[in-house]
Amino acid sequence: MAIRFDGRVAIVTGAGNGLGRAHALGLASRGAKVVVNDFGGARDGTGASLSPAEAVVEEIRKAGGTAMADGADVSNFEQVTAMVERATKEWGSVDLLCANAGILRDKSFAKLEVADWDKVLGVHLTGTFYCCKAVWAGMRERNYGRIVLTTSSSGLFGNFGQANYGAAKAGMVGLMNVLAEEGRKNNIKVNTISPTAATRMTEELLPPQALQLMRPEAITPAVEFLLSEDAPTRTIMGAGAGSFAVIKVLETEGVNLPQSEWTPDAIAANFAEIGNMSTAKALQGAFEQTQKYVAQAAARAGIKL
Repeated sequence: MAIRFDGRVAIVTGAGNGLGRAHALGLASRGAKVVVNDFGGARDGTGASLSPAEAVVEEIRKAGGTAMADGADVSNFEQVTAMVERATKEWGSVDLLCANAGILRDKSFAKLEVADWDKVLGVHLTGTFYCCKAVWAGMRERNYGRIVLTTSSSGLFGNFGQANYGAAKAGMVGLMNVLAEEGRKNNIKVNTISPTAATRMTEELLPPQALQLMRPEAITPAVEFLLSEDAPTRTIMGAGAGSFAVIKVLETEGVNLPQSEWTPDAIAANFAEIGNMSTAKALQGAFEQTQKYVAQAAARAGIKL
């Protein structure tokens, strides 16, 4: 059965270009009413224009869809709140959020200025928090919500010259983990997409032949799946050039050492076993790690819990 979004209202941030534009067009083509949000600034976050968002809205309307343009700066909570209130007043709800807006200010860590750190985290991480916060109460009240955050391989795996961007993108996973847990009882599902595509943020980093394969439209099916009625929750999906994957944070089973061996030397001696990835698994919450460590210590001490 085809995944549809008829009757649903979606906000897509950073939707004037690239990935966000593809997501907005895709959701609208499957029946969603879409708020096309874009501050309209340059890649480094400077400047502002509503024109990119308005152009995407025009595309959606010409195709028979329903959309409105919004120029809220996601790093400004008052503007984000006003955007959500406007959509709710016009269409009755906000059911879907794709937090996609972002900027780049790449520099090696030695040359990275505090202002560049603050601005990138302000748009990516704090801006995503603002968007989630603005829609959260309404989703809880209606007992329905689907949220997709946008992480990056730069945050999950590292990339030279992107300390600010990578830190912000890694933060998305922590935010997802908590919101997914807190949203369960109200049927709010929260997931994260890790895309790689040819956009104005990556065009200088990739050869022309790769750019042809990595169209933004290749990412959108994963976003649509993660925003759908029967989506999973607390899932990180990688996507690019038609490939789709699931990414997990794993922890090895580990080794419990007797108190006499609570030394760095003992850790060094046992490190191969400590780091044995054949025993690794994804934990389902923070307390699961605590329970595992306590159980291992109790077993060593002969204590029945």
